[in-house]
Amino acid sequence: MEFTAKQIADLIGGRVEGNEQAKVNSFSKIEEGQEGAITFLSNPKYTHYVYETKASVVLVNEDLKLEHPVSATLIRVKNAYEAVARLLQLYEQMKPRKTGIDPLAFVSPKATIGKDVYVGAFACIGDGTVIGDGTQIYPHTVIGDSVKIGQQCLLYPNVTVYQGCQLGNNVTIHAGSVIGADGFGFAPNQEGYDKIPQIGIVIIEDNVEIGANTCVDRSTMGQTVIHRGVKLDNLIQVAHNCEIGENTVMSAQAGLAGSTKIGSWCMVGGQAGFAGHIQVADKTFVGAQCGVISNTKGQGEQLIGSPAMEPKQFFRSMAVLKHLPDMYRELNELKRKVEELNKE
Repeated sequence: MEFTAKQIADLIGGRVEGNEQAKVNSFSKIEEGQEGAITFLSNPKYTHYVYETKASVVLVNEDLKLEHPVSATLIRVKNAYEAVARLLQLYEQMKPRKTGIDPLAFVSPKATIGKDVYVGAFACIGDGTVIGDGTQIYPHTVIGDSVKIGQQCLLYPNVTVYQGCQLGNNVTIHAGSVIGADGFGFAPNQEGYDKIPQIGIVIIEDNVEIGANTCVDRSTMGQTVIHRGVKLDNLIQVAHNCEIGENTVMSAQAGLAGSTKIGSWCMVGGQAGFAGHIQVADKTFVGAQCGVISNTKGQGEQLIGSPAMEPKQFFRSMAVLKHLPDMYRELNELKRKVEELNKE
């Protein structure tokens, strides 16, 4: 589809600076812009590209001050990053949605399927499962018995949702993710380990997105809960009985041990790890590779390092750490001199 700069500005509440009739039919990064593409500038590090880009239209912040002429048409908005996100959402919504059940899929006669649902080839839907209107289930996805999936959900290929789990509306789960596998529960005995049956479920609320190959384990009893608006990246492990608060975001390879409770609006960097049975307060920032081993102090705390600590404390510790080899040699030298003095 093709749009003019004016049409786009009207959609996002922007102001055109240049040719209102400039036409675009694709998106691009600003450094790779070509004629007919729309791009954006939000990071000041990329400002020089606005003078060089061949893109037809560039979204920029209202307060951008130009030092040189530009050939592209500009659309000034309050926040260019938010504006391009809105445009990409509109673009995604305009794509045709698949509907219908592929003849190679298996849908239990005891399942309830809503209107305009798509079920791809070799997908499997179990007994007593309910699929809401407009939901799309791609090929090779397996939905177990007695699962409830809301409206307008999107489950990509090879997703597995175990029995009894519940998904709200507008949930997206990317390829290879597993929802509701057994939590890691074993009791040691003289011969090895006895498996502790995991009889709970996973509840995923509305507007959650879960990245590829992420695992959310069912609870031992009760529920593992992912609250509304949570965004999980690829390759994340959420263990049994965990709870993640509303609108929290986590980067790839983060891991939560059992019964960890993460607050709302938290931000978690890649490869961060959380010990079990701890609570993380709302709006906590957890840096990449951070190791959180105890309850956090309060809302809005920033943590980095392993074990986790406040940034100032971490940087002071790192400043000392690089001097440890010299300090160790000095300590040994002092010990030697003390021993020689004691012999005299």
